[in-house]
Amino acid sequence: MQLNKVSVDDINVKGKKVLVRVDFNVPLKDGVITNDNRITAALPTIKKLIADGGKVILCSHLGKPKNGPEEKFSLAPVAVRLSELLGQNVVFANDDEVVGENAKKAVAEMKDGDVVLLQNTRFRKEETKNLEPFSSELASLADVFVMDAFGSAHRAHCSTAGVTDHIKDTAVGYLMQKEINYLGNAVETPVRPFVAILGGAKVADKLNVISNLLEKCDTLIIGGGMAYTFLKAQGKEVGKSLVDDTKLDYCKDMMKKAEELGKQLLLPVDTTIAAEFDVDAIPADMEGLDIGVKTQELFADAVKNAKTVVWNGPMGVFENPTLAAGTIAVAKALAETDATTIIGGGDSAAAVIQLGFADKMSHISTGGGASLEYLEGKTLPGIAVIADK
Repeated sequence: MQLNKVSVDDINVKGKKVLVRVDFNVPLKDGVITNDNRITAALPTIKKLIADGGKVILCSHLGKPKNGPEEKFSLAPVAVRLSELLGQNVVFANDDEVVGENAKKAVAEMKDGDVVLLQNTRFRKEETKNLEPFSSELASLADVFVMDAFGSAHRAHCSTAGVTDHIKDTAVGYLMQKEINYLGNAVETPVRPFVAILGGAKVADKLNVISNLLEKCDTLIIGGGMAYTFLKAQGKEVGKSLVDDTKLDYCKDMMKKAEELGKQLLLPVDTTIAAEFDVDAIPADMEGLDIGVKTQELFADAVKNAKTVVWNGPMGVFENPTLAAGTIAVAKALAETDATTIIGGGDSAAAVIQLGFADKMSHISTGGGASLEYLEGKTLPGIAVIADK
């Protein structure tokens, strides 16, 4: 499944109108952007299209507007920040229907290298259902479509997939290309030994990921809350730890599968527990909330000789400094290895960034749900619709 998609380096956009689906779903507080990482991540693709003389029309969703347009989900603040970052004016086409009079006028007046930002695509109810006429309205603005929103690539929406029914010239942007190269190719054609590390709270969220990665990797490490269901399936006493009793048989099957495939499946050998006290201050049972010191060493050892490592999901409740030790130990092991290290979005990406290890990783995925589905071996609609080379 070597993914070989047409990229922005392969197309000539001079004088053409280019619709770019970006991920500008930034956190806002009282109309102020609190973190602009997603905007800066899109800059290389935008700058490339500007430099090549394209007319760049950007579209993105922001938040989850319930019933059509909501002022608090307007992309207006993003246009202001993007103008600052690009050092050139970005025209904000403020239309509640997204492709309205303002958008049509702004696009008609564009010169080569100009940038227009459309209003939040989710102001249109059709967007999330991938329905007409929104797809063809979006498509009517442009000659070329560039997909650069990996965080939305697992959704078949008008702005990620539907537009390609009407625009034949398609390509992926630099951000998408990087995700495909790292995530896709790491899993499909890894340099071995390939170690996968899964954490997070629930086994149920990772059923397909566990199964798919067992077939692909050499060693699978399981930590976080989901490990306790595996430990209970082995007949161990797990106290009040997070366990999904409906998944015990599944865990047994996976341990058997690992054995049959000759894969190493590593589970915690010790745990950090925290006591819960009820209102009368009577010590209740204990609950495991992080991997213990021996486990940290075991997991770190497994990573040492790896050539490819994919990590999705923290080892414990890392938001609490006293329970972050396991997640820090794994991040540190990844930082010190020569392997290609890929962090699969979501909580693990947040942990690595928060704990200060971001610059030591080969790649940190920008998509939580999208990277999970990728690791499951699913085809993402937002990638499938882009032309192959």
